[in-house]
Amino acid sequence: METAAKKKLYEAMFLVDSAQASDWDKVIAILETVLKRADGEIVSIRKWDERKLAYEIDGKTKGTYILSYFKADGRKVREIEKAVQLSEQIMRVLILSAETREKEDIEKETRAMKAEKQKIEHHAAEKDEEEQLSDKEQAEEAVNLVE
Repeated sequence: METAAKKKLYEAMFLVDSAQASDWDKVIAILETVLKRADGEIVSIRKWDERKLAYEIDGKTKGTYILSYFKADGRKVREIEKAVQLSEQIMRVLILSAETREKEDIEKETRAMKAEKQKIEHHAAEKDEEEQLSDKEQAEEAVNLVE
């Protein structure tokens, strides 16, 4: 009788073409398929960052890094790496053991999350500024009408 192997926590950094990363749902579906085929349990998948590559990979100069945490049998990690090598959508992967990671480390904001948050805050500040200017212009027009 074969005993069930204990699943361990792993951290994977996937690299995909930035052009493909614009279709986020498709990228997530591809990564989920790769991990689930290896009986992996996904803990977290998040965009980490988008960067210019140090060297071209298949003619691509920009890549999007996706950070994932998953639980899997250690013997299945090689299957995941092999699936990435055969994949046309995923350019590279690095998988490390994450058994010593704390829950806070796994849930920590990524660079992309911080950048998106700043972008939203900046956009909100610009919108507030535009509204204040609009209110000021309306007040000035009202004063001009009275005069």
